[in-house]
Order: sequence, then structure tokens, then C-alpha cells
Amino acid sequence: MATKKVTVTIPEDLLEEVRAEAAEYGLSAYVAEALRLRRDRDRLRELVDWLEEEHGPVTEAERADAHAELDELDAEHERRRRARGTHTGEVA
Repeated sequence: MATKKVTVTIPEDLLEEVRAEAAEYGLSAYVAEALRLRRDRDRLRELVDWLEEEHGPVTEAERADAHAELDELDAEHERRRRARGTHTGEVA
């Protein structure tokens, strides 16, 4: 997969926490995964907004289903992250 180096500005306290969390698999991988998670959530929010425009407000049951789907996405991302760590010899 092609990659590109970028510069971002992050509050120092957050960077320290993230570096500690990401130490086992690298800061770049951690940030990329966080961006993927955010992108997935944004896409789901766009879908919900479009569905509300087309079909009316989201019911509580629909909202609960959406939250369950987000939980599944988070779990899938975690499984993939752990699998990558396993394949690269890192401890997950």
C-alpha cells in the first residue's frame, strides 16, 4: 500500500498519551487506524442524515441498531489490528 508522509499538529498531552498507547505497533499505524474509524463513523452519519431526509427521523430502535453497527465496526477494526500485529510478529 502506498503511503505519504504528512505533518499534523497535535496537543502535546494527547501526543504523549497516544505514543504510550501506540508503542507496540507504531504511531503511524495508530493514527491511520484512528482516521479509518473516524471515516467509517462519518460515512455512517452521512447515511443516517440521508435516510432521515428520505424517510423521516430515526427511531430509537433504528438508533440502537446504528450504535450496534458502530460497535461491530469497532470490533472488526480491533480484530484487524490484532491480526496485523500477529502477522508482523508483534504482540497484540
